[in-house]
Amino acid sequence: MSKVLEALKQKSILISDGAWGTFLYEKGLSVDECPESWNLSRPEDVYDIALSYVKSGADTILTNSFGGSSIKLDAYGLGNQCYEINKAAAEISRKAAGKDVLVLGSIGPTGKMILMGEITETELYDAFKYQSKALADGGADAIIVETMSDLDEAIVAVKAAKESTGLEVICTMTYSYTSAKEYRTMMGVSPGESIKPLLEAGADILGANCGNGTAGMIEIIKEMRTVDKDIPLLVHANAGLPIIEDGESVFPESPEEMSCQMNKLLEAGANIVGGCCGTTPEHIESIVNIIRNR
Repeated sequence: MSKVLEALKQKSILISDGAWGTFLYEKGLSVDECPESWNLSRPEDVYDIALSYVKSGADTILTNSFGGSSIKLDAYGLGNQCYEINKAAAEISRKAAGKDVLVLGSIGPTGKMILMGEITETELYDAFKYQSKALADGGADAIIVETMSDLDEAIVAVKAAKESTGLEVICTMTYSYTSAKEYRTMMGVSPGESIKPLLEAGADILGANCGNGTAGMIEIIKEMRTVDKDIPLLVHANAGLPIIEDGESVFPESPEEMSCQMNKLLEAGANIVGGCCGTTPEHIESIVNIIRNR
């Protein structure tokens, strides 16, 4: 099934949602609590977040399952509830999305590295396969493997998601601007270098999220487009680079400041745009207004 690609054919540009974690904490999530556990214990609060992005005009929304692999859940003693937690995550977003908005099942990194001998490729594959299947069973239209800094882990996740569900798979890496004035993952991979191995693993859509405001994402997308002119690209930028105010990280870009950069991001080659850290339904609504008026 190619629901995201079909939607892109119809609309040419899709708008995704924004940050989730910020709103969970605003609703009372404690710093030592598992965010994904709320899919079972406080589903209405999770639903409110998903619905807020639907109401803002998003074409796609994510699921509250970023840290939902059994490997991450084990740290909270919840690994044995992995299937139920992820299925509920997709069901909640599916309910909020209705018929017209697509649901992307979110899969984040495990925090374990093959290179360091902390986990085997087989263990990673099995964990991602189990999580992907649960998200698909809950009604996800596609899987998004996101915020990856280890290309090896990303490849395993993409393969597991594609082979276990048959759904479209999106993969976004996180890049930082280095002292050498280049964008690289934590493991030293450039945006261009990530494309071929992820496509070979089965990814249908690539991109970048987190780590940068929109300005940085423009340069990342330009580099990706020099390697592949056709692959659809997704960007979830932060609301600017964080600054410290009163001991807390604050993302400074207002909805207007962020949305006014969207045309340049689209001209660079992005096809799906949304937000990551610091973005709100107001940011997404402002982006919707800019793009729908193009």
